Amino acid sequence: MKNIREAAVAGIFYPASAGKLKNDIQLFLDSNKPVQEFNNIAGIISPHAGYIYSGNTASFAYNVVKGKNYSTVIIISPSHREYFPGICIYDGDAYSTPLGIVQINKEVRKELTFENNLIFEGVKGHGEEHAVEVQIPFLQMVLEDFTIVPIVIGDQRKEFVFALAEKLSAVMNDQTLIVASSDLSHFYTKAEADKLDSQIERRIENFDYEGLQFDFDSKKCEACGGGGIVTLMKASELKGKNKAKVLSRTDSGDVTNDDTEVVGYLSAVVYGLGIRD
Repeated sequence: MKNIREAAVAGIFYPASAGKLKNDIQLFLDSNKPVQEFNNIAGIISPHAGYIYSGNTASFAYNVVKGKNYSTVIIISPSHREYFPGICIYDGDAYSTPLGIVQINKEVRKELTFENNLIFEGVKGHGEEHAVEVQIPFLQMVLEDFTIVPIVIGDQRKEFVFALAEKLSAVMNDQTLIVASSDLSHFYTKAEADKLDSQIERRIENFDYEGLQFDFDSKKCEACGGGGIVTLMKASELKGKNKAKVLSRTDSGDVTNDDTEVVGYLSAVVYGLGIRD
């Protein structure tokens, strides 16, 4: 492997030491176990703030997929640092974190970008982007023998996210997991944030991704990775999996005790009814 995307936010969003990183994630996982078991899972929604703020919330989602057999994990991220029209899948060989290297699934990448002007290979959005990277150490702790498809959405308008959902549904199978990386509202009071974020929670639990996209477009609520959430839900529905459960919703004030300007976090699982459900 020649082209490896090295960790950009280790030591900032999460520990740079492999030992401490493992210990921290294990503590999150041990402390935040959902009471319900889920099967026939298509994907999860997980926040992407620094672990000190969002690790507890994220761990609820990662616990529901812990130990399951996924060979490919498709991570969908917003682009925080640069706008570009379209959707970029990293064109290298692997992503690296302090816990090791995870290879890119080049076959799935090729299928997603084949004869498609909206979805392309490259490095746009991947350079310093944290929203893909912070999901990978959690994945490394709960899964074995998996590859990733790291996707950064440069434009989260409906035409782009729906196009991505259509393509994803064509490559998804029972060994595919989608991770939608997103935080919720930013820098409102705790009461204001709760009002905005509870609207997202309701849309997810009602499996109303059309309504959620409308809310984002009309500024009724906000999530920096909202396009990824909508993409996950639509792609899942196309595969016959149209159930969602919010596992945890918190905000940064729960950690800092400062409720004047908070950032909202949510984790959820998207799944279909199966024999054991």
